[in-house]
Amino acid sequence: MKPEIRKPTEAENKEAGAWPIWEKEVSEFEWEYDSREICLILEGQADVTNESNEKFSFGKGDYIIFPKGMKCTWKVNKKIKKHYNFD
Repeated sequence: MKPEIRKPTEAENKEAGAWPIWEKEVSEFEWEYDSREICLILEGQADVTNESNEKFSFGKGDYIIFPKGMKCTWKVNKKIKKHYNFD
């Protein structure tokens, strides 16, 4: 499974502003999405590697959709701050 990484539309940017905020220091951890997550990165930079060993990089200003069921390893290279929403 792969995340969708792109810049948000104006409407998506506005909608994300009402979502909760999550922050994570520089670290590495495994994660599995038990529901779809949509997030907007406010600060920082990270890489996510999926089960197929594909690496995806993202940072400030990126809008990301992580599919339900995705298993991955997060590597936070620069403290992350993001708005997030689960479906």
